[in-house]
Amino acid sequence: MVEGFARRDGMVPTHVAIIMDGNGRWAKARGLPRTAGHRKGVEAVRRTVKAARELGIGYLTLFSFSSENWARPDGEVSDLMQLLRFYLRSEIADLHKSGVRLRVIGDRSRLAPDIIKLIDNAEAVTGGNTNLTLVVALSYGARQELVLAARRLAEQVAAGQLEPREIDESALAACLHTADIPDPDLLIRTSGEQRLSNFLLWQSAYAELVFLDTLWPDFSKRDLEDAIKEFHRRERRYGASVGTV
Repeated sequence: MVEGFARRDGMVPTHVAIIMDGNGRWAKARGLPRTAGHRKGVEAVRRTVKAARELGIGYLTLFSFSSENWARPDGEVSDLMQLLRFYLRSEIADLHKSGVRLRVIGDRSRLAPDIIKLIDNAEAVTGGNTNLTLVVALSYGARQELVLAARRLAEQVAAGQLEPREIDESALAACLHTADIPDPDLLIRTSGEQRLSNFLLWQSAYAELVFLDTLWPDFSKRDLEDAIKEFHRRERRYGASVGTV
């Protein structure tokens, strides 16, 4: 663990979530195709996973491809899927060696069968690792996730497994993709945009939000450390008032 950060002292958040934004703008600024930005973005993923592990972060969730991203031009979607295949084939051995557990959340029904097989294999290979849980949000949308959770609860009620009065926050949270993952403490978005874009809406209810101007391909360990320092300056109240007015 890097000097100056200690999870036991509350200085390092247990769970950091990142909206990786700015690949296209990074490429455009250099007169390059968007695919070049996405490829550089993969390098930033590699750096960030390594940095998170070194800093002692327990969970790192990366928003890699949203349910809305399927509407992008076919060529760009195809290139992104090829990059995903490349990552799943080339990085899993290193992740496993580093003690990183991979989890993928989102709607897998729209993914190609070979990608689903690669995901299943990666999760199985790394399933016992404990140094860091890397959660990749893929074909993911928070509203879609909440609809699915509501549907599951309705099915349980219809089957007589659950009484309507028993539906509470815990029951709904148990039906989310992240049921066994702690809610994020810190949510970072790169590229200067300041919105959640349908990412972890339920889970981020009390997350500290940090927006950085850095484009994702340029994201560094220093950027992550700066975001954590900003997190540490925040007073987390979870809706409770502190002191008197």
